[in-house]
Amino acid sequence: MTFYKLLMAKEFAIGIYLFCFKVLFSIFKLFPLRDKTTFVTSFGDNCQYIADEMDKQDIPIQKVFLMKPSSHIEVKDDGKTIVLPFESNNIIALIQSIYHLATSKWIIIDNYFGFLSAIAFKKQVKCVQVWHAAGAVKQFGAKDPSIQNRSARARTRFLEVYKKFDYVTSGSERMAEIYQESFQLPKSHILRTGIPRTDFFFNDESKKTARSSLLAKYPELEHKKIILYAPTFRNDGLNSGEIALDLEMLYKELKDEQYALLLKLHPAVKTEDDLQHKFPGFVYPVKSEFHVNQLLISTDLLITDYSSIPFEFSFLERPMIFFAYDLEKYVKERGFWEDYASSMPGPVVSTTEELLGKIRVADQSLMKIAPFNQKWNQYSTGNSSRNLVDFLFK
Repeated sequence: MTFYKLLMAKEFAIGIYLFCFKVLFSIFKLFPLRDKTTFVTSFGDNCQYIADEMDKQDIPIQKVFLMKPSSHIEVKDDGKTIVLPFESNNIIALIQSIYHLATSKWIIIDNYFGFLSAIAFKKQVKCVQVWHAAGAVKQFGAKDPSIQNRSARARTRFLEVYKKFDYVTSGSERMAEIYQESFQLPKSHILRTGIPRTDFFFNDESKKTARSSLLAKYPELEHKKIILYAPTFRNDGLNSGEIALDLEMLYKELKDEQYALLLKLHPAVKTEDDLQHKFPGFVYPVKSEFHVNQLLISTDLLITDYSSIPFEFSFLERPMIFFAYDLEKYVKERGFWEDYASSMPGPVVSTTEELLGKIRVADQSLMKIAPFNQKWNQYSTGNSSRNLVDFLFK
């Protein structure tokens, strides 16, 4: 089957799904609205902080969580709170999910969800987008270059989704500008509350617990200089099992200097199972048991590329190196908001040899971090969850 036919088949399947969603939603919309907040989540962390703040303030509103498999939220289905799998093969759960979406006064989402293009909430309903990143390197939404390869119907659908956002939470003026462009929204739709999950960086007890959790599993890391390598997700790296870093070289050069390398890769990326045994006492692949912010607390040096992790790591004012080995290709495919080399708060390298040289002088590259943090996190000052909960429910 040709690529065009595959695309058309995909569009047809999406159309059928959205039609069924719309019909069920229209039926359930006949029911009265309830004092209920429905979270639709594929990441979870921002929604977790909002829900925890609602509990802290004893907000008398039922919570419903519609969770994709990738969502990591610690919440119990106890009647007062309802938890359902979303966009799964569970038809009963899907019908229940649509009912809650049609009868909730507040909808909180943390990603793009196509079903929004097919429905119309009642006027009293507020839909809030708590996007899953504190800042942006890559273009997304209406500015994503790849949407030009999609059909006219798909592009129209994307815009219909964005129109459903009554509010988008932002941590800075720069991100507010990006949201306005990406989602085609007026200024009045931006909430300058800060990013809920960044409250973590202002909570000493949470930070202490996060470090203790890592050391409980890897006690030998306590006195080591911890490097975290957390690259962005690439479709072409799913099955190859290859890591762009030359781990052999890093191991040989750094193993005797009290360094340890944590590898935080996308869950879908397949790598060798024996990396920890192949590079003993140096390489530690960390899975989804640790949220990335928990790892950042123990990280002395971050190595990444085009991910959004630096925006939050900048709270800690520790060094970063940007291993952008495929920069030219990536810029062409994805598009960036700003010139990459000049806007990142640390040196940009393209080879492991260059990287090694920068690791040894990493502490000399701190000057850009504080201005970078202020640029992207100006409204994230430790009370972001409370700011949003107060705005929505008081």
